[in-house]
Amino acid sequence: MSRAAHEKPRVSARDFAHDGIAFGCDYNPEQWDPAIWTEDVELMRTAGVDLVAINIFGWSQINPGLGVFDFSALDTVIELLHAGGIRINLGTATSSPPPWLTTLHPEILPVTDDGTTRFPGGRQAWCPSSPVFRRYALALVEQVAERYGAHPAVELWHVSNELGCHNALCYCAESATAFRRWLENRYGSIDELNRAWGTSFWSQRYSAWDEILPPLQTLSSRNPGQMLDFHRFSSDELLDYYRSEAAVIRRFSEVAITTNFMVTSHIRNLDYWSWAPEVDIVANDHYLDHRLEEPTAELAFAADFTRGLAGGAPWLLMETATSAVNWQPHNIAKTPGELTRNALAHVARGADGICFFQWRASAQGSEKFHSALVPHAGTDSAVWREVVELGGLIERLGEVAGSRVVAEAAVVFSWDAWWAGDGENRPSHSVAYLDQVHAAYNALHDLGITVDIVPPDADLSAYKLVVLPGLHLVTDADAAGIESYVAGGGHVLITFYSGIVDEDDRVRLGGYPGAFRDLLGIRVEEFAPLLPGQSIGLASGASARLWTERLQATSAEVLDSFADGPAAGIPAVTRNAHGSGSAWYVATMLEDGAYRNLLADVARSAGVARHPGGEDVDIVRRVGDTGSHLFVINHTADDLELQATGEEIVTGASVTGTLLVPGGSVRIVRESTTTQEGTA
Repeated sequence: MSRAAHEKPRVSARDFAHDGIAFGCDYNPEQWDPAIWTEDVELMRTAGVDLVAINIFGWSQINPGLGVFDFSALDTVIELLHAGGIRINLGTATSSPPPWLTTLHPEILPVTDDGTTRFPGGRQAWCPSSPVFRRYALALVEQVAERYGAHPAVELWHVSNELGCHNALCYCAESATAFRRWLENRYGSIDELNRAWGTSFWSQRYSAWDEILPPLQTLSSRNPGQMLDFHRFSSDELLDYYRSEAAVIRRFSEVAITTNFMVTSHIRNLDYWSWAPEVDIVANDHYLDHRLEEPTAELAFAADFTRGLAGGAPWLLMETATSAVNWQPHNIAKTPGELTRNALAHVARGADGICFFQWRASAQGSEKFHSALVPHAGTDSAVWREVVELGGLIERLGEVAGSRVVAEAAVVFSWDAWWAGDGENRPSHSVAYLDQVHAAYNALHDLGITVDIVPPDADLSAYKLVVLPGLHLVTDADAAGIESYVAGGGHVLITFYSGIVDEDDRVRLGGYPGAFRDLLGIRVEEFAPLLPGQSIGLASGASARLWTERLQATSAEVLDSFADGPAAGIPAVTRNAHGSGSAWYVATMLEDGAYRNLLADVARSAGVARHPGGEDVDIVRRVGDTGSHLFVINHTADDLELQATGEEIVTGASVTGTLLVPGGSVRIVRESTTTQEGTA
C-alpha cells in the first residue's frame, strides 16, 4: 500500500548540503576525447555550473569485462572537477549493463507481457527481479563507493538512473517467482488472495502459489486484481533494488543518496509516495511534453507534485532540457527566454537545484539530437548565452534556498487509483485518470491558486480546499480521513468515477460513489458515459463531455443539472453541508471555462486566496526564515503589472507598489514585508 511522504523514513536521512541553489548538469566525458575535459571544466565555471552528475552510464567504461576494473579516466575527471570547485553527483553506473554481461548472462534480460525477450542495444536491458543482475550491479556499486565514498568533491550519490523508465514491468520466470513471494507476504494465504482477486469469476481460483503467473497477455481481458497487484509489486521490486544499492553506499559514505524520479505525464509504473521516504532528497526529471495541450501547465503540475513527494521540503530538478528533446514525435525548440522561464518555474515551486541533461550535446548515439548546455553549435550560440545568463541569476538566488511554498489548496493523487481506474475493462476508455487530474490542476492553476499534490492518506487539516479528481480506488481509512476533514470545516470537491472500488478493486455496492455517498449526499444508480466528441449542455448554459450519471440528491443541494443527453433533467453539480464543512460533486467533465468557474466558486466559498495574472502567468511565493520571495513568470507576450514591494533580483531594481513584468520575462521580488497570499 502507499505511504505518505511525511511518514518517518525507513532509514536515517542525510542532508543534501549545497551552497545556495545548485546549477548543474549530466556530464558524459566518456563520449569525448580527454583533451577536451579541461576545457569543459573551464566552460562549466564560466556558466556557473557547480554540481555535475557523472558516471551515470559508466558501467562499460569502468568495468569493461568480467573482473576487470579501470577507474583511471573517472579518477581524472573527478580531480578536474574538484580542482575547478565543482561538486559531484556521483552515479553508481548501474543503469544499463554492458554487452559482456548480457552475453554472459542472457537470463537477466527483461520479458514483456507477450512473453518475448527484450534485447541489448538500448538501455535498462535488465530484469528488476534478477538475482544475477543484482549480484553484478552491487559488486560494481561496492567498487565505486569504496573508491570515492570519502572523496571531498562528492556531494550526492545518484543510484542508477530513471529506475523503471523502460523495465518497470518484467514478466520473466524470475519475476514470476518474486511476484508469488510478494503476494504471499501481502495476503498470507491462498484463500485470502482468491478473495482479493475475485477468482470465483471465470473459474480462476488458485489452489497453490506456484499456479500464479504475472499478468501475461491472454485471449480475453485479464484479472483486474492481478494486474493491480502486479503494478504494486513491480514498484516495490524496483524500490527494493534502490534500497540494496543505497545500503552498499552507506557502508562507505556519509553523503546524501537519491535517484531521479520521473514525475511527468507518461510514466505511471512507480508509486513514488512509497519511494519518497527512502531518498535523502527528492529529485525529479522533467521535460516539456509537446504532446499535451498545455505543456507549461503540466510543468507546474510536475513541480508541485515533486514538492508534494518531498513533504513540502525543497527538492532537486535532476534533469531538464535547455531546448528540444529527441524522443517526442515533434521535438520543439524553446523560444528565446523559455529556457529561463521553465527553469525558474521549478525554483518558484520549491526546487533548490536546476540540472540539465546534458553538458555537451552528443555527436553520436540515440540522444544526439537532444539539446544541451553546450549545443552542437558550440558557445557561439543563443542557447549558450542564455545558459550563462541563467547561471548568473541562479547564483544570485542563493538566498532562496531552504525556503518553502505555502499552499491553501491540495489535489489528491493516487497511483492505485490510476492503475485501477485505467484498467482494461471500464465504463469508458475516453475517461483517463491523469486527464482528470490535469483538468482539475489546470483549472486551479489558471485561477492563480497555489496547489500541493498529496496522497489519499495525507493530513489535510492545513488546507482550505481539497480536490479529488477521479479517485476511483480509495481505502476505507482514507475515505474516513477525507470525511473527517470535511466534518471539521474543510471544503472538498470530488469528481465522477471516484470512490467506486476498495483497495482490492472490489465495487462498493449500494450505489455510486460508494465510499463518498454519505459525505456528498447523493446516490448514483448508473453511469451513462458519452461517446467521443459528444457534447451536452447544462441548465446553467455550461457545456460538458465524456460522462453523465443517473444521480439522485439525497441531502445535497442541486447547483446544476443536465439539460440534454442520456441524463437530461438529472443533477450534474451538487453541494452538501457536512459537519462544519461542505462537499461538492461534479458528475461530468465540464469544459475548461465551466470547470474553472466552478472551482472559482468553490475556492471563494472555502476562503482560498488567488494570485492575479491569469492562466499563462505563474505567481508563486516562497517563504523562509529570512523572508519571502515572490516569483512572477510571464509566459505571455504581453506586459503584466501587479502589486509588490521590495527588491527585484533579476534586474536589481527597487519595487515600490507596482511591479512591471514584461512579456516573456521573469521577475523575482525579495519582499520587504510579507504580503498576504493573493494580494501579491
